[in-house]
Amino acid sequence: MLRERILVVILLIPILAWIVATGGWAFTVVMTMILGLAAREYGLLFRRAHFKPSTPLLVVGTASMGLVRFAGSFDDSGLILAIMTLLVMTWHLVDYEKGAERSGSDFGITLSGVVYLGWMGAYLISLRELPDGRWWFLIVMPAVWLADSAAYIVGNWIGRHRLSPRLSPNKSWEGYIAGIIFGGIAGFGFTHLWMIGTGATSSLDAKIGLVVGLLVSTFAPLGDLGISMIKRELDVKDTGNLLPGHGGALDRIDSWIWAAAIGYYAIYWLTS
Repeated sequence: MLRERILVVILLIPILAWIVATGGWAFTVVMTMILGLAAREYGLLFRRAHFKPSTPLLVVGTASMGLVRFAGSFDDSGLILAIMTLLVMTWHLVDYEKGAERSGSDFGITLSGVVYLGWMGAYLISLRELPDGRWWFLIVMPAVWLADSAAYIVGNWIGRHRLSPRLSPNKSWEGYIAGIIFGGIAGFGFTHLWMIGTGATSSLDAKIGLVVGLLVSTFAPLGDLGISMIKRELDVKDTGNLLPGHGGALDRIDSWIWAAAIGYYAIYWLTS
């Protein structure tokens, strides 16, 4: 399992780096596709428990948020969110008339997916669109990935105190603290590295990178625990089987969503 995970990461790193460096529509389309896959998995999770969220609206709503966030603005995203909210309610009203028994719950599931994976997930695109966004993206995400790896390794090595016994009994406080430390180091180190490569005119600052690394590595694990909460309730192990050893798209981006939103605002405020 670990070997499969490492092999997939090694294969994906150069592809992801190229997409982030390219930016623009190429980056947006790839991120939107990933979010769309995650939205589909989100809907299928609840369908296993005999709910009936609207998978088409989940995917279309999530994808629309990502595309509009790049092509338009936050105001345009708000318009799309309002339209999707009305469409979701209408869909489930009609579905109830057709005989659906839990349309109220189905409405909540569909709308929560559009908001969480669409509106919040679109911060992956907003982060890339910041000034020096390619570099900030390559600071925020590696900080989360290295923090996650450090938490896993240290937790297995010396972890004794469970962080969240019900949701994720394998996670420990020792691993979590190690993740924060390594996340901060990664934020500082990658910022310094990109500063060398981009020159003095860049908005990058190693101290800001340190703060951002510490923030995202502190709070992004809650995204992982949040999806674990849903999986525990629905009694499933993974949200899908997209990548060997990694589960589904939603399993992979659960902490990315938190990291992107937190990183976006931290960078925006600290560099303004």
